[in-house]
Amino acid sequence: MHEEASELSTRISRIVFGRIIFIAGMLLMSTTAADAKLAIVIHGGAGTITRSSMTDEKEAAIRATLKSSVQAGYQALLGGASSTDAVTAAINVMEDSPLFNAGKGAVFNADGKNEMDASIMEGAGLNAGAVASVSHIKNPIDLALKVMTESEHVMLMGDGAEEFARQHGFEMMDPAYFHTDFRWQQLQRIKAKETAHQQPSTDDQHDQWFSTVGAVALDRHGNLSAGTSTGGTSNKRWGRVGDSPIIGAGTYANNNSCAVSATGHGEFFIRYVVAYNICNRVELGTPLAEAADTVVNNILVKAEGEGGVIAMDAAGNIATPFNSEGMYRASIDTDGNMKISIYREEGEPEAALMGNVEH
Repeated sequence: MHEEASELSTRISRIVFGRIIFIAGMLLMSTTAADAKLAIVIHGGAGTITRSSMTDEKEAAIRATLKSSVQAGYQALLGGASSTDAVTAAINVMEDSPLFNAGKGAVFNADGKNEMDASIMEGAGLNAGAVASVSHIKNPIDLALKVMTESEHVMLMGDGAEEFARQHGFEMMDPAYFHTDFRWQQLQRIKAKETAHQQPSTDDQHDQWFSTVGAVALDRHGNLSAGTSTGGTSNKRWGRVGDSPIIGAGTYANNNSCAVSATGHGEFFIRYVVAYNICNRVELGTPLAEAADTVVNNILVKAEGEGGVIAMDAAGNIATPFNSEGMYRASIDTDGNMKISIYREEGEPEAALMGNVEH
């Protein structure tokens, strides 16, 4: 009888102890999650963006979309999603808007067709995926993600990328989905100038900005990710591809340094390997803000490469330098503070480059 009571007491003690350990573990996880640093920063392009060229209605619409985008990514992070999922959620919002040169609002090439590029990269294992010159994909960033997760490759392009998309259940959109009057008229203006042998004018400011979209995020596990999506340059020829789908140029992420998404004159961002250039400096000990500013406002300016970047390091510090007149951008920092900006902030130096390429 005594032995049975002793055994029962031991079992009860084990059960109670087990429950205590379980509850303590859950509390620890909850505390860790609550204390985790979450942050996200997005961009919708850089270039000749001035208050004088912007109507109140359009500015309000752009700010509203930037807010929806950064909130979509941040809500994903709060829900426990990875930084990769947060990046795609944020970019999807801008791809679905006709206001930005990505997805729905993509520019037309010289033949009057849409050719879109995108890339994504994870800082934890340096996994990456990219697509170039796709014409029927609603959300190119989703296809770039699928390339990363469901293939052995990093980049697929053109017909091959779209065949891969079909095999993985992606809907092929009718070209009419991507047709917006704003982008069509933009193409006609550029072609008219070509016919008249006129050089691009800074007066035609609607065509002189690099409206690529991108996002960078830090999740509760300390992992960084970056993604970029674009329709490229208006009136582009010969299958031109810029920096957006090129890992190291338009997109890069490494937990040991930082994550970057770029927007600008792609040829220069490719030549100077801008995204990797910034992260490499951070890994060698340069603070994020200094590294990003050096590349954007020194190296690129000397090369006359216009544009900007969004960047974030492993601590959640954010940098958004640009050498043009403006850059559509929004962020939610590690303290949960949201910021949405379009123009240069008070006290910032004037733009070094003034938008001499039409996009």
